[in-house]
Amino acid sequence: MAEVENGTGAEKAPAVAFTVLKPWLVVDAPKASDAVQFYKTAFGAEEVSRVMHPKRKAEHELPLVLSAELKLGSAIIVVSDLINDSSAPVKTAVTGGVFCLETEDVESAVARAVTAGAAAEGEISEGDGACCSGRVGKVKDPYGNIWLICSPPKKCTDVAA
Repeated sequence: MAEVENGTGAEKAPAVAFTVLKPWLVVDAPKASDAVQFYKTAFGAEEVSRVMHPKRKAEHELPLVLSAELKLGSAIIVVSDLINDSSAPVKTAVTGGVFCLETEDVESAVARAVTAGAAAEGEISEGDGACCSGRVGKVKDPYGNIWLICSPPKKCTDVAA
C-alpha cells in the first residue's frame, strides 16, 4: 500500500482555531426541562441560558426547549428537546453519548447521580486508562447517556535526577 502525504499537491487551508466544544444532548420532547433539572441535581450543573421554541404546538403540555446551556465544571453542554421542524439541528432520535467527569470524590458523585435518578452500572473500580486512570464509577442517566465519574489522574512527582 502506497503512503500518501496529506496536503501534497493541494493548497493549504487557512488555520482555524476553535475556542470551545459544546456537546449537544437531544432528548425526546418534552423532556429537556426535566433533563436540565436532572443535570443540575445530579452533577451540580449551572444553567447559563435557555431558549424556548417560539411556536408551542397545541398537543404539547409543556413548551419545548430549543437549547439550554449548562455549565458543568469548566465545560458547557447544550440540552434540547427533539423537534421535527426546520429549526432543529437533529430531526431523529439520538441514542446517547458517553461523558467523563473528574472529581476527587467519586463515591459521593455517583451516589448523588443515583439519588437524582441515574442508574449505577457496576461497582466503582480502578480505571483502565481509556478515559480514567484512577477510581471510576459509571452511571446511566434517564435519557440514555453514560457518565464515567473518575478521580483525576495522579501526577508523577518522582522524577529521576
